[in-house]
Amino acid sequence: MRPTAFSPENAETKRRRSDWQVIQTLLPFLWPARDVSESGEIRLRVIVAIVCIGLAKWATVITPLYLQLAVDALAPQDAAMIPLFAVLAYGLARFLGLAFAQVRDAVFAKVGVRAVRRSAGAILTHLHTLSLKFHLDRRTGALSRTIERGVVAIESLVSISLFNVVPTILEVILVGVILWNVFSGVFAAITVATVIIYVAFTIITTEWRMRFRRESNALDNKANTRAIDSLLNYETVKTFGNESMETTAYDNVMSQYEKAAVRNQSSLALLNVGQSLIISVGVVVLMVYAAMENIAGRMTVGEFTAVNVFMLQLAQPLNFFGFVYRNIKQSLVDLEKMFELLDVPAEVIDNPDAKPLNVTGGEVRFEGVSFAYDERRPILKNVSFTLAPGQMVALVGATGSGKSTIGRLLFRYYDVSEGRILIDGQDIRDVQQHSVRKAIGIVPQDTVLFNDTIGYNLTYAKLESSQQDIEKAAELAHIDAFIKTLPDGYQTTVGERGLKLSGGEKQRVAIARVILKGSPILLFDEATSALDTHTEKEIQANLREVATGRSTLVIAHRLSTIVDADQILVLDKGGIVERGTYNELMAKGGLFAAAWNKQQRSLAVADEIVKDIFAAASE
Repeated sequence: MRPTAFSPENAETKRRRSDWQVIQTLLPFLWPARDVSESGEIRLRVIVAIVCIGLAKWATVITPLYLQLAVDALAPQDAAMIPLFAVLAYGLARFLGLAFAQVRDAVFAKVGVRAVRRSAGAILTHLHTLSLKFHLDRRTGALSRTIERGVVAIESLVSISLFNVVPTILEVILVGVILWNVFSGVFAAITVATVIIYVAFTIITTEWRMRFRRESNALDNKANTRAIDSLLNYETVKTFGNESMETTAYDNVMSQYEKAAVRNQSSLALLNVGQSLIISVGVVVLMVYAAMENIAGRMTVGEFTAVNVFMLQLAQPLNFFGFVYRNIKQSLVDLEKMFELLDVPAEVIDNPDAKPLNVTGGEVRFEGVSFAYDERRPILKNVSFTLAPGQMVALVGATGSGKSTIGRLLFRYYDVSEGRILIDGQDIRDVQQHSVRKAIGIVPQDTVLFNDTIGYNLTYAKLESSQQDIEKAAELAHIDAFIKTLPDGYQTTVGERGLKLSGGEKQRVAIARVILKGSPILLFDEATSALDTHTEKEIQANLREVATGRSTLVIAHRLSTIVDADQILVLDKGGIVERGTYNELMAKGGLFAAAWNKQQRSLAVADEIVKDIFAAASE
């Protein structure tokens, strides 16, 4: 089954995880299994942080009681030692409340950062296990934005939300118990009722607001995708002079985002007003009742002060609780989208008992291979051929005939629908994917490089390569002379996707990579079709040197590049319709011969045009 493309448009149509499911996914990153590195230390830090939460709240809750003692002691002008003790105890309690909170933050810091590190690593690892289908369908801007927001959400959920929800609940319980036992049940009832109404209003309103957050996220993804896609295609935009169109399209999306963001902020204002009203009414009711009790002589001034402080002390975390709950819900929405990536199934997976590929000669055999990206449109139909060790087999055919698909199947980016692919007699589905790809070197039609140095891009083929190995490979690929002319040599950055290098230079980097990798099987996927004639001839000479003694599969558009192949396979509509050497196929007078003659006529016409241009220029 084909995985659904990851994009903002389809995000809302997916089955959403519940908040509890999101939390369940996050918990292993906060409380790691015993086999995870440093799990013992992380768990201990969590426990110590929880203890600090309890101690901090205990110190905070008893603070008003010492204030009560101090105020009551001052009223009758008792001995100075009594209010002094109460004042000192009050100050110490406040200090301990703040100190334990800071210790908690310091102890838990590594837990939060490690959770971010492990979750982000898990996402990237999983993305690398997904099939080529997913990565062809994905929208890079939306994907990167989703991961970015998810990582920030973990930090927010752990560092802010976790240390406010639990402490606030604990404080409400402790304050309620103290008010009930020390003062009266009425004070406890008013306080608890205020808290319940406040929390209920916050939850209901925030749940309603979450649709605006999801809408904003989707439009933010869409805008980011539009911007990144426009920048990645900078040259195309400039070539066609469509800067204004790109800017307008981006602004249209941002306009939609603006409306959603305004709705989000407006609803936030409504929430804040409602929360303030509830707290204010609760404080007024409590203080009116306390004043009545004081007038009636049933409550001292110190007790009146303590009740007031208790309520105001609760108001602060409750006000913050509104922010925290909004933060939790927004973080859960962001985490939900990131964790959805973990739900995308990996289509091409190794068998549990898969072993590394054992390459003895480099024979490649396709046996009755059929394949379709979409079941309604078959790409390959019953394809069979053998690439003998050390030989060269060429694949030719019209665009869409299935040539490049054969290369992708050989790398096992996809599994065949029918038939099997063997390397030295081993079905590639029965061996480890990594070992299959390690055994194959490729020079693609368009070599895409990392935005790093030439040296880094060369070393990517074999990470343990020494500088001497790199320079030797560059020399064999005939790119060393060019590199030496650069001011920074091998430390020269190649730009986004290698755009600072010419097509021929990038192909030589690809050839040097193949040399470094030292794979026994080679795949040249239209490696020179995008180059000019002069550069093509030079690169072809390089490729022939590299292919000597190795099993080589060549996907070719220009037929003149594969006349020396040991076998040429002609594909048409997904099947092999002709096979043989160049001479054999020309003698048959079939599709290959017709295509050859057509290309030769086109080349002759092109040569005449070039000659006429130069002749006219010289007159």
